[in-house]
Amino acid sequence: MSVMKRYVLRLFISLKYITANVVDRNNGRIVVTASTIEHSVKGSLECGRSCNAKAAAVVGEVLAMRLKVEGLDQGQGRGIHVNVNNEVEKKGFKNRTKVWAIVNALKNNGVKLILDDNDENSSRPS
Repeated sequence: MSVMKRYVLRLFISLKYITANVVDRNNGRIVVTASTIEHSVKGSLECGRSCNAKAAAVVGEVLAMRLKVEGLDQGQGRGIHVNVNNEVEKKGFKNRTKVWAIVNALKNNGVKLILDDNDENSSRPS
């Protein structure tokens, strides 16, 4: 495992729920998580049966706050890695706006993200 990519963002998106985890690759543990399953997050959403990009942005904001509390918003100086194209491929084209909503919410809240994409704009929504 590379020390350079210690913290990695992993996303899990289903029809009902969105979960975002930051994983410490050195020991394989989830260090921070946020999800629409949580009552505190779920209560502030108007998802209904399916979660949308607004819900994804809320998950990103909650994750950013928790990263700041843990002192990991800068990824201990190296940043938090995310491969957006890979996440979009795993989640499907229909979920790309949700993936970008989470990434943008993290960036807007001061989290240092390192995009591992070679062609970062290929899946970015217009």
